[in-house]
Formats: sequence, C-alpha cells, structure tokens
Amino acid sequence: MQKIIAYLRASTDKQDLNHQKLELLEFARKKSLTIDEFMEITISSRKTTKQRRVDELVEKLNPNDTLIVTELSRLGRSTAEVITLVNELVTRMIRVIVIKQNLDISKQDINSKVALTLFSLFGDLERDLISLRTKEALASKKRAGQVLGKPKGTIQKSKFDQDIDKIKGLLDYGLSIRKISKVLEYTNHISLNTYVKKRNLKPANQECE
Repeated sequence: MQKIIAYLRASTDKQDLNHQKLELLEFARKKSLTIDEFMEITISSRKTTKQRRVDELVEKLNPNDTLIVTELSRLGRSTAEVITLVNELVTRMIRVIVIKQNLDISKQDINSKVALTLFSLFGDLERDLISLRTKEALASKKRAGQVLGKPKGTIQKSKFDQDIDKIKGLLDYGLSIRKISKVLEYTNHISLNTYVKKRNLKPANQECE
C-alpha cells in the first residue's frame, strides 16, 4: 500500500516544527493528499543521518511511496548530502515533494531528471569550492609561517582511555598485552600495544610486545 511520509526537522526551536507541520498540512489539503505519518525531530543538521532519523526514514519508504518536506535543507547538512539522498530515493521509485522549492521529483518525469542533473552539478560545484577554500586557507597559513597539523607528541583520545586504570593494574600484575586484550575483550591487541607504548604505561622492568 502506497503511503505518504512527511519529514520535519528543526535545529532547536520546537515552534519551528509546528510551523513546518502546519505548512505541510496546508499543502496536503490543497493537493488533496493524506499524510500517513509525520517524522519529527529537533536536532542540529551537523548530527549523523542516524541521529537525524534519516536512515530510519529511508528504511520506511518503499517504491511508489511519497516523501514530503518543507525545504531541501531539512534533509541534509550539505548540498552534496541532500542530492545523494534524493537521487537514492528517486532511483528507488520514491516520489519526493519539496514545498518551498516547488519541486515534485519522480523518476518518470523528465523535468525531475533535469532538476536532479542540476542538483548534481551544484553538488560537484560545492565540493570543489570547499576543497579550493580549504587549500587556499592552508596555503595562506603556511605562507604566514604557521605550523600545520597537531604538535609533535600530541596524544589523542582513545577508546582505551575508559579502561586505563584496569590496563595499568593488569600490567602491574605482569600480564602480557595479548592476555590483557583477552581479559578486557578487545578485538585488536596491536592497537592496545600501541596505546600502552604511547602512554608509557608499562612498568620499567617489562617490555612492550
């Protein structure tokens, strides 16, 4: 059975979600459409697609279903991400309606194909511009004598940090890295060995593996 899902996302303001919902309901009324489900979330666009429930949305949509949003920016954090998602949906025969941009995109429609081609070009352009700006900024810093990258010897956070006291204790008992890895159920003892070396956790009378 075909269904229509409306996706609503706001960064922080719950009132914005209500405004989007009213806009979607009014559009549906004018077009004689019935929205079967509203997916609402208040979260920043910087979060992952899973956190923004986009992955869940994609799983819910089946061929011949329809997705409605108030504007394209609700679907992603960049032009490229939005285009990739829309292309994926349309390829799967899912109709995408965007109210503010006045878009009704489906695979069968020639105008939709033109729109998707333009979107793809904009996505490529955005990626090129971001790459260019990044290279220019790095070159400018380099010319100014600024040292790029993290200072030598900088220790980054690690997944092992949460168990550092346990690791120290087991090392003091004389357990090898391999055995510690098994005890703490790590899948890779080599990574643990690197962690121990960088933080100099081994007692002086023991050697790292």
